[in-house]
Amino acid sequence: MTNTARQASILDFFLESLLLIVAAGILAFACLMGTKIVPYFSFHPLQDFLGTKTDAVLAKPFFQVSFYIHIASSWVVMTAGAIQIIPALYRRWPGVHRWLGRIYVLTILVLACPSGLGLAIYANGGLAARVGFSLQCVVWWFLTFQAWHYARQQHWEKHANAMLRSLAVTTAAMSLRTESYFMYYYLGTKPIETYLTVTWLSWVGNLFVAEILIFFGWGSYLIKRMFVTKALYH
Repeated sequence: MTNTARQASILDFFLESLLLIVAAGILAFACLMGTKIVPYFSFHPLQDFLGTKTDAVLAKPFFQVSFYIHIASSWVVMTAGAIQIIPALYRRWPGVHRWLGRIYVLTILVLACPSGLGLAIYANGGLAARVGFSLQCVVWWFLTFQAWHYARQQHWEKHANAMLRSLAVTTAAMSLRTESYFMYYYLGTKPIETYLTVTWLSWVGNLFVAEILIFFGWGSYLIKRMFVTKALYH
């Protein structure tokens, strides 16, 4: 093996290990998220987050349906999305990539985004928060649809780039909580300042990171490492 080939092999190992660590982090958060979601299905009207809503909002069937659909569907897409970025899995089982991708896309387009828009109408924090969460859902839907469209057209690099952007918005829930913790406990911001900031920063900031990764060729790299078998294209 030449020095160039050896260096490329080491770089591939490092980058795949990094992707595995990122995926493990998202999956760990999804597991934690799952423990927070399950108690809501006791349907107690004042369970955690629901206790921040007025009686008038809690009495609305549209809010209730949107809430339970959103928390369940968001857990599904976060789990599926994390698994999607592990190249080794799909070199061995490319069919899993296709089916998880279909679940990810369909769940976002039909369940998670529409229900998220339903919740955005009743968001705490006034107009700024409502607009922020609404735009997040619209952007999330569009990017995910775009990823599906590119896959259907077999434009694989564009598909990978769109999926990176979609996953960036998918993991906004993770960023929202970590950023809230950092701002409140380390920067000393007030609760409302923290909330309104992370409403936007959680997904816009994630998209900014995704664009940096795309600029440095991560979409192309994922194609190179994942899509190495013709079975994926059938």
